[in-house]
Order: sequence, then C-alpha cells, then structure tokens
Amino acid sequence: MKLTPPHLPPVKWALPLLILLTFAAGAFLRLYDITDPPLDFHPTRQLFGAIRARAIYYQTAPGIPQWQREMAYSQLTNEAQLEPLLLENLTAYAYQFTGEEPGVGRAFSGLFWLVGGLFLFLFSKQLHQSTLAAYLTLIFYLFLPYAVSASRSFQPDPLMVMFILAFWWAMQHSLRATGWPAWAWTALAGLLGGLAIYVKLTAFFFVAGSALGLLLAQGSLLAAIKRPQTWLLLALGALPGSLYLYDGLVANTFLAQHFGNRTLPELWISPFFYLRWLDKLDNLIPLMPLVLSLAGAHLFANPRAQTVLASLWGGYLLFGLVQTYHIASHDYYSLPVIPMAGLGIAPLAAEMVRTAWSRADRALLRVGLAGLGIFTAIAWMSFAYLNLRLDDYRQQAAVFAEIGEVLQHQPGVVALTTDYGYPLQYYGWQPTSRWPLAESIWNFERDFESRTFEKVFFIVTDFDELKRQPELAARLEQFAIFTETRDYVIYDLKQPAQP
Repeated sequence: MKLTPPHLPPVKWALPLLILLTFAAGAFLRLYDITDPPLDFHPTRQLFGAIRARAIYYQTAPGIPQWQREMAYSQLTNEAQLEPLLLENLTAYAYQFTGEEPGVGRAFSGLFWLVGGLFLFLFSKQLHQSTLAAYLTLIFYLFLPYAVSASRSFQPDPLMVMFILAFWWAMQHSLRATGWPAWAWTALAGLLGGLAIYVKLTAFFFVAGSALGLLLAQGSLLAAIKRPQTWLLLALGALPGSLYLYDGLVANTFLAQHFGNRTLPELWISPFFYLRWLDKLDNLIPLMPLVLSLAGAHLFANPRAQTVLASLWGGYLLFGLVQTYHIASHDYYSLPVIPMAGLGIAPLAAEMVRTAWSRADRALLRVGLAGLGIFTAIAWMSFAYLNLRLDDYRQQAAVFAEIGEVLQHQPGVVALTTDYGYPLQYYGWQPTSRWPLAESIWNFERDFESRTFEKVFFIVTDFDELKRQPELAARLEQFAIFTETRDYVIYDLKQPAQP
C-alpha cells in the first residue's frame, strides 16, 4: 500500500499564519476578564470616561429610575470636557445591545490598539525594508506590559494612537505614489492625521513629527513646500482640531479654563522636571529597552528610517517641553512612544536574529534558536496573562456601591477617598465633596470649617492618607460613627461622639 505524505502548507503561508496567531494572542490579552471594573490602570481617567458614557446612555435608555437619570446627567455636566466624547458615544450606543458595562469601552480600546498594530506592521515593513523588523516591531507594540494595560483602558488614547499609526502608513504611501493616486493618498493621510488630532489635541506633535521626518527623508523641505499635496495635507490635518478648538475656546468656551498651567517654562531649567519625566517614561518602557531602541535607530536603521525616527523623537521632546505639567505627571501622555520605540529597537533585534541564524550553520542549532525565540515569546505573553489574573477589583467596586446604599445617595457628604471620588460617583451613585490631600492643606481649621459647612457625613476610605493628616483624624474622633467596616468609616457630622 502506497502512503501519501500529508499535505503541508506552503512556506508563503507561514508568515501570515504567524502574524494571525500574534494578533490572536494580542486580542486574548486585551479581552481577558474585560468586565473587571476599570480600577486597575489610572482609575480616575477610566471612570472619567465611564461616567460620561453612562450619562449619555441613560438619557434615552428605558427603565432607568428618574433620580439616576438626573444624577447621571449632573455627573456629566459637572465635569470638564477635555476631548470630544467619541469613545463615550460609541460605548453608549453599544450599551443598547450589551447593557451598561464599562468593559465595552475597554474592549473598543483594545480593538483600536490591534488595528493600530496592523498599520504599524505595514509602516515598519516599508520603513525598514524588512519583514522581520516589521514583525519584531509588532511584537514589541502588542506585548510590552504597559501596552497591554494601557490598551485595555477606557480612555481615548488607544484610539488616538490608532489614527496616528494609520497616518504614518498613509503618509508614507502618499510620498511613494504619483499622479492622482498621490492626491488620494495625501487626502487620506490628511484626514487620518486630522482625526488623530481631533481625538486628542496632543497627537499634533506625533503627526507633525512623522510628517516632517517622512518629507525630509523623501527630499528637501523646500521641494515639499512647493508640492500642492503638502498644502492639502496641512489643510485636512488642521481642519478637525481647529474646528474643535474654535468650538471650545470661542463658540462655547468649555475649553477656556483648561489650557492654563500646562506649559511652565521655568521647569525647562529644572533637573527635577527631567528626572520626573524620565521616571514616567520608565513606567512605559524600562530604561534598557529604551536605550537599545535609540541605539538601534541610530546605528542599525537605514538612513531614511533614521531621519523619520529622529523627527519623531524631536516631536516628542517638543511635546514634553510644551506639556510640562502632564508629561511629568501622567505616564499615559507618552503612549505614542511605544510604537516609536518599537520602530527603533526592531532593526537592532532583526540584525541580532539574522546574525545568530547565519552563524547557526547546523539544522539542529537553527531549530534550537527558533525554539528559544518561541519560548521567549510565550514566556512574555504568559507573564502578561498572569499579571491580569492577579487583579480582581469586583470586591473594591462592591464596597463603593455599598457606601452609596448605606447613605441612600443623599447629598451633604465629604469624602477622604481615592481617585478623586470617581469610584464613589460611579459605583455608589454618591455625590461627594472631596477632602484634599495633606500637601494641599494650609490652614486646617479654616479648611475643615468651610468644607464641612452644612455637610452631614464624612466618609473615609483612604486610611493611608488619613494617617498623613493627624489633625483630621483627631477632629473626626469627636463625631459619632454612623457606619464602620474594614473598608470604610462614615462619621456623622451632626452627632458628637459619646464620651
């Protein structure tokens, strides 16, 4: 009997299959336990969006108690609107099919990050002229631990990054095309860059930096200025953000009070500012991979890639000098650095892989090398998965919901609590006035009298902060305890403590 060897997939399918498996693993990490309350990664920012999505949904959702509908709207209008509510409106629309679940917004963020990964892979492949370098860029972008956490968060930044990466890809194609295709690619690039800036105005620095780098890599800047496509790119890129700024600063002025104290020139000469900035950047990318990325971009990338990456990093440095407050206090403001670092480290990593492969002249050594690479990738993904399994914030959310039930959501409450009181607002439906942190108190007696005037209850959930405020702890001991558990204490400001 003649045996027919099993059919093996052709080699040309190996790379697409590998990329598909990589994206599948990335999707799994972003969807695993996505319904866990958004208290893991910058809870203040995530609940900032969740409160808005709920308020939008509750305005038309059936079966909502009137008091919740009104309170949700009040929570929406009492907070600043810093960016267009794109993710919030999309999530609120999805709530019609899923019910209110913040995990929906987090899932959208994960999807945006994955789509951005596809654009990054295509852009890196053309920039480095290497499929291997493009794949290594993708691995870095999808499985860096911070990237996994940030791309599962309910905030507009992953959507912004997706549009930035799509802009890089389209802009690159616009410079390679001629005739009418060049106009079409330029229009597409302008719209994508404009959308990135519209989602979050800070995207301007990463859009402009990449555009300048790609134009310089293509030829002289003077020649680019003479091209009519460049002016179309500028017009389309500037239009959405300009309209939003006009609406926020002139027409409705809802942005007018939020542009102060962002640029502090006196910090430019302070070494502590740069140390804080580097500390926040270290949260995203540890120092060694960051150094390797900068070295790889300078030593192993081709001249065109060097120009583009230098311009991107220049745009980021300018961004940090303009946004002095946020760059040194909010690590996620540096989120676009992740694909930038991936683009820098990829040529170095690709060169190391090629060198090791060429020196492993025996088949067994190459099999071992491939196995080591697979093992490393699996270990990296497993580490990210185990980190996700360690966190479960459902009990913490239940505590905030319980506080709201105990107080029956009544006004007249002061709270020493975490995350600016957003967990109490969202899970407890509890309106509160926030008691400040120790460093913000200059005159305790005056602050206590003014902040507790006509208030009925004082909630403490942040016991570590209470230890830093002995005057507050001593004053609260003068009032009767309304309710006390291991997670919180509620003092009755209208009842003195029993002697």
